Amino acid sequence: METRRLGHSGLQVSVVGLGCNNFGGRLDQEATTRVVRAALDQGVTLFDTADVYGGQGRSEELLGRALGAERTQVVLATKFGHDMGEDGKGASRAYIQKAVHASLRRLGTDYIDLYQLHTPDPHTPIEETLEALNELVQQGLVRAVGCSNLKAEAVQEADRLAVAQQLTRFTSCQDEYSLLVRDVEAELVPTMQTLDLGLLPYFPLASGLLTGKYRPDQPLPEGTRFAGSKGAQDRYMNERNWAVVEQLRQFAEGRGHTLLELAFSWLAAQPTVSSVIAGATRPEQVQQNVQAVAWTLSPEELAEVDRLTRPQAVSAD
Repeated sequence: METRRLGHSGLQVSVVGLGCNNFGGRLDQEATTRVVRAALDQGVTLFDTADVYGGQGRSEELLGRALGAERTQVVLATKFGHDMGEDGKGASRAYIQKAVHASLRRLGTDYIDLYQLHTPDPHTPIEETLEALNELVQQGLVRAVGCSNLKAEAVQEADRLAVAQQLTRFTSCQDEYSLLVRDVEAELVPTMQTLDLGLLPYFPLASGLLTGKYRPDQPLPEGTRFAGSKGAQDRYMNERNWAVVEQLRQFAEGRGHTLLELAFSWLAAQPTVSSVIAGATRPEQVQQNVQAVAWTLSPEELAEVDRLTRPQAVSAD
């Protein structure tokens, strides 16, 4: 599989990464191991988890066991900052020191390749967070640092402070990005291009709406993400999205491809995207996701997809 540089770091990551948010929740150890082995067999090298996934670090535990001796062959990414109950939350120096050692223990490793701030902490100055992360890099516990769900101005300020104080800079940002959700293009992507950061899109299939298995006139398949989440239904299943999905389906099928292949290949063609983070609950899904980026869209095809999916500008009339 194609690999790309992750931002300005020396890390190389597969263009499709495995999102591990299902581990410890929907998937037990046996199922997790099957998915991880399938990813390794398909050439996936980026495995992205978080301390909060699976509840109280369960995803990290299952992922670490599933990787085993293969851990040194992959880029292992995790996150901190969300509420871990009694274990705390946030991005203070004291909490980061506590959180990283807990993640290292659960993952069964002595270093983390990419350690990411999962969510903004309004109670901690970003300079304190950067200083704490810099210490982890100097200690050899972390190789690179990134952020998630930060607005463009916050990313700019963090980079300015890191450069001024000679601290380790963020090398990547995670945010939602798909054919149906393109908000990051307005400010975050241009900022990342200027700072040479790598974008790691999550929810590339809009929680499954871009898989092609849902239709507005049919009941939701049992066991799917949408069937079990009223929030996801409310967020994505609206008249505009259904119309766009149908147009995209026709566009892809008219060229001998699937909607899923279009969703992945379009993201892989976007500026700053280093790896598309995609979750999976079965080995077959991993294979489908990896194969989906094989379509190289022409400039004309990209322009047409852009026309179909770009939010309509408000008329001045």
